[in-house]
Formats: sequence, C-alpha cells, structure tokens
Amino acid sequence: MSQRELERQAKHKLAVLRHVEEVSGSVAATCWYYGISRQAYYRWKRRYEDEGLEGLKDRSSEPHHQPNKTDPEVIEKIPWLRQQYHFGPRKIAMYLARYHDITISSSGVWRILHKVGLNRLPASQRYKRLQTRWKRYEKQRPGHQLQVDVTFIEPLGQTGRKKRYYQYTAIDDCTRVRVLRAYPRNDQRTAIQFIDHVRSKLPFQVEQVQTDNGQEFGQAFHWHLLDKDINHVKIRPRTPRLNGKVERSHRIDSEEFYRLLEGEVIDDANLFAERLQQWEDHYNYDRPHGALGGQTPYERLKQKARDPLT
Repeated sequence: MSQRELERQAKHKLAVLRHVEEVSGSVAATCWYYGISRQAYYRWKRRYEDEGLEGLKDRSSEPHHQPNKTDPEVIEKIPWLRQQYHFGPRKIAMYLARYHDITISSSGVWRILHKVGLNRLPASQRYKRLQTRWKRYEKQRPGHQLQVDVTFIEPLGQTGRKKRYYQYTAIDDCTRVRVLRAYPRNDQRTAIQFIDHVRSKLPFQVEQVQTDNGQEFGQAFHWHLLDKDINHVKIRPRTPRLNGKVERSHRIDSEEFYRLLEGEVIDDANLFAERLQQWEDHYNYDRPHGALGGQTPYERLKQKARDPLT
C-alpha cells in the first residue's frame, strides 16, 4: 500500500474519532453510522492519543516471529530466475534444489512471485488448457528417433556486411540429449556433415531421424542416412508441432542463451562456436528438464542405461 493511501486511511479514522466529539456525542451512534465495531473505535482512539496521526496508519499484519519464513536470499533468487529465463514455479523449485540445495515447494515459489507481481508469464509462455495442448509422447529407447531441424541465427556484434549462420539442432526423443552446431550454409552437404557430427558425439546408435520438408533434407541427405542404416522420415507439410521437441528447444535457446548474449559483441565465428558448445554442455549435463521430472538429459540417459523399461 502506498504512503498516500496510508495517509488517506489515517485521516478517515481521525474523522471517525472527531465525529463522536463534534457531531453525535455517542460512540455507539458513530460506530453504527460508519459501520465499525466499538472495539475498533477504542483501539484507534488509544493509538491516536499515544502516537498522533501516525498511529492511525494501517500496520502490517505480518507476525513478529516466523520460524518458517523464506530466507531473503532465496526470495531474491526467485524473481531473478523468473525475469531472466521465464521459468515457472516448478522449474524454479528444481533449480533451487539442484544448484543451491534449497528446498521450497512450487506453491511457495508461486506465492513469492505473486507478492512481487511476477506470477503471470508473458502470453507466449503461459500454460495452455488441456483442450488446446497436443498430447506429449516420448520414445522409450535412446536413439530410437532423433528430431533434427535448422534455425537462422546471426552472431552478435557483426560489423560491415553481416554473415548468415544457421544453427543445426538434433535432439533425442527419449532422453532430450541435444547436439548443436552452427554453419555458414544451409544445404544438403551441410546437413550430411551435421548428421555425421551427431553420430560421432552421441553415446548410442541412431535408428531414425525425423525432419521437416526443408531443401537441406532432400534426396542426398535421405540416401546418406539409409547408407548408414538410419531410417529417415519427414513430417507432414505445415505441421511443425510434429517436430515439437526440437522446435521447443529452439525457443529455449532463444530465451536462455541468445537473449543473455544481448549487448555482448561476438564477431568471431570460432568464439561463437565455443559459446554454443558451452550452452550445449550446460543443456545436456546441468540444466534440469521439466519434462524429465527435474533430471538433466544425461541423467535420464544413465537411468535408461540402468533400467531400459523406465
């Protein structure tokens, strides 16, 4: 409540006190007229006699002793994670437990966000009703299917004639392990180079690759996969939701990687590739994934290696 509102309420209480002295002459009649209890009237009167107008201002109802109150340092971290990454209460609770050894419930995080006015996400981030969401599915075996896609990027801080770059992304349907790489071209030769790079990095065999109908995933790419004993399937035209995991991962890149690079000059392709590799490692080894129950992709991979039926 603002200082102006506190002062306005204090003046209203003072008017009630003066009404008894100057108008009604009766506490009962004044209390009936203003719709307040006599206990409230006498409480206001005692505070006014002891502290003057300042005593009539509303006071916090917060208890003096709160043994279970959230630590102020934790309260500072929660809005920061919300503003930096647009995390929801559940993801914030996961991060605090993993990186700060802080246990707090999702509802507790939500109450803190509500208190500071950050309980509502931007429209693009809000949870959708069940009727408007697509049913989530997941392959049960690492390597059973990779989703592969390309997105245009522009390394920050370029001067003069700017070069175009393309981020190739492959994500394992089962574990969410990702492989990223940026290239200055977007064609079938580049796509073939990328898929060979993916096969060399993943610790499991790839059985199937799913792509959209882009020209970079044409006949040469298709036959290269078949030569490597990898099946190639394409989603229906104009249905990017069928490649939902890789599409969602691109949005995560935008929110948690590229947006944090704003204002930083990166005019070197090798430096940019190094930063992208660091982000890939963070995503795979350190970042808890909501769809994996707070596990990182490599933790899920280890779990699948121990118990393939989980």
